[in-house]
Amino acid sequence: MGEISVTPEHLDHLLADPASAYTHPYQRAYAELAAAHRGRPAAEIVPLLRTAADQALLSFTAADLAEQAEAISSGAPYELRVRVTAR
Repeated sequence: MGEISVTPEHLDHLLADPASAYTHPYQRAYAELAAAHRGRPAAEIVPLLRTAADQALLSFTAADLAEQAEAISSGAPYELRVRVTAR
């Protein structure tokens, strides 16, 4: 289980929000990668997750991305704790 901190004004970078104009939410990218890469090696998925995180302007650690990639690879659920911090 990973954890990320975001400020309220950047929460839409993480979670898909239909009311937001932000076009690269990480949640959407993760779901697309999970659907397309289940069963693939985690090492192949990590760089794709890094690109998605970079596009969403989010700072996941290498360990978090490896955990996420392993969950996608195995088809296991991945739980992410989101901490909304003050600006």
